[in-house]
This record gives sequence, structure tokens and C-alpha cells, in this order.
Amino acid sequence: MTNKSTEDRTSQSSGPTQPRRGQGAWLIATVLLASIGLMFYFANSNVSQIDYGFFQEQLEKENLQSVTVYQSYIQGQFAVPPDRPATFDSEGNLKEATGEKKKLYRDFACFIPADSSSRANLLQQINKLREKSQAEGRPFELIVAPESPMNIGTLVSLALLVATAFVIYMFFRRSRDGMMGGGFLSSFTRSTAKRFEPSDQNVTFDDVAGLEGVKADLQEIVDFLKAPEKFQKLGGRVPKGVLLNGPPGTGKTLLARAIAGEAGVAFFSVNGSEFIQMFVGVGASRVRDLFATAKEQSPAIVFIDEIDAVGRQRGAGLGGGHDEREQTLNQILGEMDGFAPNDSVIIMAATNRPDVLDPALLRPGRFDRHITVGRPTLKGREAIFKVHVRDVPLDKDVDLHTLAEATVGLTGADIRNVVNEAALWAARHDKTRVGMDDFDHARDKVLMGAKREEVMQPSEKEKTAYHEAGHTLAAWFLPGAQRVHKVTVIPRGMSLGSTQIIPAEDRMNMAENEIRDQLVVLLAGRAAEKIIYDETSVGAENDLERATSLARRMISHWGMSQKLGPVSYKLSDSDPFLGREMHQQRQFSERTQETIDAEIGDTLRAADRRATDVLHQHREELERLKDALMEREELDEKELTQLIGPSVHAKKAGPVETTVEV
Repeated sequence: MTNKSTEDRTSQSSGPTQPRRGQGAWLIATVLLASIGLMFYFANSNVSQIDYGFFQEQLEKENLQSVTVYQSYIQGQFAVPPDRPATFDSEGNLKEATGEKKKLYRDFACFIPADSSSRANLLQQINKLREKSQAEGRPFELIVAPESPMNIGTLVSLALLVATAFVIYMFFRRSRDGMMGGGFLSSFTRSTAKRFEPSDQNVTFDDVAGLEGVKADLQEIVDFLKAPEKFQKLGGRVPKGVLLNGPPGTGKTLLARAIAGEAGVAFFSVNGSEFIQMFVGVGASRVRDLFATAKEQSPAIVFIDEIDAVGRQRGAGLGGGHDEREQTLNQILGEMDGFAPNDSVIIMAATNRPDVLDPALLRPGRFDRHITVGRPTLKGREAIFKVHVRDVPLDKDVDLHTLAEATVGLTGADIRNVVNEAALWAARHDKTRVGMDDFDHARDKVLMGAKREEVMQPSEKEKTAYHEAGHTLAAWFLPGAQRVHKVTVIPRGMSLGSTQIIPAEDRMNMAENEIRDQLVVLLAGRAAEKIIYDETSVGAENDLERATSLARRMISHWGMSQKLGPVSYKLSDSDPFLGREMHQQRQFSERTQETIDAEIGDTLRAADRRATDVLHQHREELERLKDALMEREELDEKELTQLIGPSVHAKKAGPVETTVEV
């Protein structure tokens, strides 16, 4: 696609430019301004313009300190600035001798008569003065140059004056068209949206993998743009607005470009933040310009990315809203209502924060259709891998299905990053093809972070090994936990060690026993430290935060408490706007809040006791796993199976042939 600014519409839609009155007047004014400036400069120049006779008089008096002789011009300095009669003509010749005297500047300039003999005689006289001055020890400088000069300061001043005059002329020439309609501020108030026109490099639905359900919903938009009469003859109307919402990196912007490529219509793309400026009213002007351009080029698609930047709820939070943002949002609402039924212009928007959008923006008649673009499933991830490895030479051992199984929860952008990191890693090791080990390295780097250079002390490394072994054993033997893919004590990202736990399948729901087993896994690292060292360390901070958050949701959101029963005690602190909770009353008493806190504490203490019991039951495996981590630093699922036997998750999937090292 070739992007093109919306400013091009002026040259496309308007006729030939008509001559405008006043252009000559402005040009004359500019020239006069420059002339006045030059006159002012020369009038205030610190150089005395003298006639040749006066110069000869000063030469005879030996009142010269330096002389530069050009072809027809002389410049120099007097030893002592002399006086001269006050009345001279334009060429510096004496017109009338009076009694008044005027002190000259130290620097002087005069013209040499056209007679060539005059210049030769002049040089002889000046040479005699130079020789005499040198003999007497007085400073004197003589320079002979071939051409008449123009003073550098004069040139610089002239250039500045001409540039200033040109700027003033251009200002008035552009401002005559009006400040808002093509004048000086036209580019400031005009929409900054980029226009993408159909070309040989279109993005189509074939380039969007893993979102088959979403593409089916959007295919109707494409069909309407291609053949609107098919829907209009039955009284159908296409949705005015389509809102794509979902986590970052799931392909919302790519879907919008694919729709434009499939339909073959004009596509205008703009970011929501581009409407917001420091001057109130500029955003609304840009909205008007964007919608007017889209109507002129219909059928067209207008895509507003990150619409939450401009579409936030009005009057929300502490201190009200932002005037510029609210005026811009009001203009968007008005423009969407102003579309006639036969306007073949569709507004698409994308956001990962639909909860902060204004309700008036989401109602039917504006954004009629809301499409959730979620994380891809197993089949979708495999399709996304196929798209991104088109130009990557793969080794024979690469299994895209296995890679898709090991990347549960990753978005399309994450998968693209994994493929790119694998290619870079292979190139760094001078490989001709990207192998499965390169993809494993790339996945670990994306999920756990890059390896850090620092080396841990043996005592810290041992404590980290026990901690990660505790997580691994709890996840290995509890049926409600998720499958362990890899465990390492190599510092990565912000952690000293990590246990990579990946779901064996895509899950949409979880039971209470599975959540309680996950709490045990989170607290098992801390429990291992308590068993071995009879104390805990700060390394369990993130585990405690995640476990507390999960337990709070169990009690207050999901009704998983025998004391509180099936009641939701969701707090208002989830509101994204600061200050809104001030006027919202809590729907339960202080006593109930105390009960909630007590239940959260009881749930976490029970999980901690279970974690301790599990590790006591598998104390031998704990030591074996710790020793292996101290020696090898990183263990994958196959190596773990050889060390401590098959996990309960492998047993569910069927018998696994293992070799246990004793």
C-alpha cells in the first residue's frame, strides 16, 4: 500500500488555480521593505565615504595606517580620524565649503578615477609612505587586490533582509486565503490521517492467520463495500462503526488493513492521540476534516487506532474531563450521527481498554458492532507460525505444531517476535537454517527474559535451586496444576531463577480445586526455603503478590468461600478513573470486609500447609532436583522426567517411556 496525506485532496478535487488580486501589491511592498532596510544599513554603516581628492590630501599628510587598493576602489583606515566639510554630493565630492566640520569614521572608502595612470601613481605614493613608515617604526599595511569587493557584513545583512522580506511575503500570501481554509494554520487544523490506496502489495485476509471467527464477522463489511446494492434492496444497512477490542498484539490493526485490501477502497488511518492538541478546538477541526475527506472519497474506511485516547468517558474521575478531549469526542459523535444511510463510509476503531470508553460512543447507531479479537487457539497459533516462517529457511527438526503447543497464551505479535529471535540467534551462530533449538532459545527469551551476566554466589544459587525445585515438584505432582516445561536457576530478566509452567491445552474455565492447586504451586517455593533453612527470603515477593491476588478473587469475586457463600463482593477499586470511587458506596459492611480478609488469609495459610506437606512427601526428589539444578542450571521436561519420574499430567495423557537415573 502507498500512503498519502489527506492534504492531497485539494489538488484532486479543485480546479486550476485562479490568479488572485493583490499579488503584485504584496511583491512591491516586499521590495520596498528590503530597499528601506538596505538604506537604513548603509546610512548607519561605520565607514566614511570620501572623495578621491580628500584621500590624496590625507595621503600627503601621512594620515593613513592601512590601505587596500582594488581595481577601482580603495578601503582603509586613517591613523587619526580627520574632519571634513559637512556638505558633499552623492558621490562624496565637495559641493559647498562651509565653516561646519564633521568628524569622520576611522574606516574610509572611496572610488579611484577611471584613468589608469591615476592608479599607478597612487600605488607609487602609497609605497613611498609605507617605506617611510617602516623606517620610522610606524605600523602601515598595503594590500593590492584585483577586483572591487563587497563587504561581507553587507552581504550577510542583505541576505537576512531578503530572507525576512520573503517570509513576510509568504505569510501574507498564504493568510489571504483565510486562517482556517488553506492559510497559515491550515496544516495545523487539518487531519493528519494517512491514506492508503490499493496497490500490488495489499494486505488481505490471507495474511491474517488464527482469527477465522473474527474474519467471518468482518467479511460482511467487505461484501457491503463491494456490492452495497445487494444489502440495500432488502432494506439492510451496514453498521456505521465496528469496534475491535482485545489484548495488545492480537492483530486488530492488521485486520483493519486487511479489510481495506479485500474491499479495494480508500483507507484512512489515524491514531486517537493525534486529535489531541494543546489548543482547544484543533481536535474537533481535524475530526471534521477527516470525515469530510472520507465522504468525498467514499466508499472508504476510516480506522482510528487506540480510540481510548480520545473516546474516554466524559466527566469521569477527579476534577472533570479534559476540555479538548471532550470537544473532540463530541465532534466524533456528531459526525457519526451525521452520516446519511447511503454514505459508504465505515468507521473502524481498535482499543485494548473498552471499559474506559464513553457509553455514547458504544451505543447502536455509532459503533453498532463490537468484535473481540482474543488470543489465538492452538490451531490459530500454528497458522500464525506458518505465516511468519514463510521467508525463514527451516531445519528438518522444526515442528510448528509442537511450537504452537508450547506457546499457549502468546499473541500473534509474540509469535512473530519468537520467529524473529530464532532467526537472529541462528544467524549469530552462522547457521544456514533455523532449527528447533533456536526456537526453544527464542521462546525462553520471550517468556522468561534474556540471560543476565552476573554470577550468583554458591549460597544464593543453592537457595534459588531449592526455591525453584519446590515450585516444580508441586506442579509436577498436583493434578490441578499446569504442566512444567522448563526450570532454570540462570538469572533472566528480573528474576534469579524461574519455573516455566505452560498449560497443556487452551483453557476457558477453571474449577475451584484447580485454583487451590495453583495457590499451592505459587507458595511451594517459599515452603521449600522454610523446610531447608527454617526461614524465608525476599525472593518469594512476586509469588505472594500473585497468590494473594488469586485468593482475593476466589473469595470476593467467585464465591469460593463456605462462610461468605455465593455472593459477589467485588470492590469499586477496579474503576479506571481516579476519584470515581469516592462517591460510590461499598455494598457491604466493615464486618463483612473483615470476614473477607480473614477468609483470604485462611485460604493462603491452607495452601501453604499443603505445599509443605507435598514437599515433605517428596523430600528425596527435592534434594535430587536441587543437585541437578546446581550442576546443570537448566532442566527441560524430558530431563525432569528422567530425574523424578513422570508427572501426573503425563500420566493423564498416557504412558511415557522414561529412564530414571539413580
